Amino acid sequence: MTDSAVLALTRDLINRPSVTPEDEGCQELMGARLAALGFKLETMVFEDTTNLWARRGSEGPLFCFAGHTDVVPPGPLDQWHTPPFEATDIDGYLHGRGAADMKGSLAAMIVATERFIAAHPDHQGSIAFLITSDEEGPFINGTTRVIDTLEARDEKITWCLVGEPSSTSEVGDVVKNGRRGSLTGDLVVKGIQGHVAYPHLADNPVHKAAPALSELANTVWDNGNEFFPPTSFQIANLHAGTGASNVIPGEFKVQFNFRFSTELNEDTIKARVHNVLDAHGLDYHIDWLLNGKPFLTDKGDLVEATVEAIKAVKHQEPALLTTGGTSDGRFIAQTGAQVVELGPVNATIHKLNECVKIADLELLTDMYEGILERLLA
Repeated sequence: MTDSAVLALTRDLINRPSVTPEDEGCQELMGARLAALGFKLETMVFEDTTNLWARRGSEGPLFCFAGHTDVVPPGPLDQWHTPPFEATDIDGYLHGRGAADMKGSLAAMIVATERFIAAHPDHQGSIAFLITSDEEGPFINGTTRVIDTLEARDEKITWCLVGEPSSTSEVGDVVKNGRRGSLTGDLVVKGIQGHVAYPHLADNPVHKAAPALSELANTVWDNGNEFFPPTSFQIANLHAGTGASNVIPGEFKVQFNFRFSTELNEDTIKARVHNVLDAHGLDYHIDWLLNGKPFLTDKGDLVEATVEAIKAVKHQEPALLTTGGTSDGRFIAQTGAQVVELGPVNATIHKLNECVKIADLELLTDMYEGILERLLA
């Protein structure tokens, strides 16, 4: 039995061991398919990262498919049922690293575009692909750099669909129409190292910081809103001491992260944290890293087209949610583009034996094609 177009392409992409930031020819493979459709290809290499910007048409509105060819490392190979970079069918599921996150989505995007252009060679506006190999890594030389380049030449995306695995139980049950912001703080609380038997000659930074950390952990930062849950503060890493049981540490390192809603911004969060630490009289320093600002597409043509396309395929309306981590959509949304995320079920992403339901690849392709039909036909 011959593979369908989307299944065959998904296999080809999975079989390339594109562990971030390596692309392993995935973009070249996709680019060849797009060039045959009349797309103009532009490879953008920033440091160790290869990115592809491909566009068909020069007029607006501009619809963009966005995604990444890189994958996370497979982990212990002996714990995989099948080789992670050899796409394998098992009971109706395609197994392999990247099957769900997000090579299945990339294949569905390409095949949907091929079908749409075959039916509408003179479609309205333009179609583009923004593909990076840096989404699973430090995310500094990928989508954000491509967006900077596009912004510098005033090339504006109107609508963007990111192929992240948004679905929970079955394909199309959830569309992500926004994401929370992410802000990380690396806190160093200073004390005086000394012998535990002579605490009056030392100053224990762990003891001094503990009440402040408790206050931060119990603070109600906001109550969220219609689209976002309340902002959360979580301590991720703690380190103090020399490893010896008889030494009071001289400093205490704490790493924490905020996932914040549109009710707050990073400057407000920073100010409130500093107020708490100052109130407790700590000698400290914080390095801040803004991983992404929150974004929301609560209405508009893209949300409407996505919901209607899913209903036409699945005969049910998806939930619009903003839960989960960040995605490259955060860089694109800052330009004013409408952004949604729609992809396969996310139950196995980043896990051993990652897989995607083969039938879902077909359904996802139909959904993507339906969105193009509603926006550009």
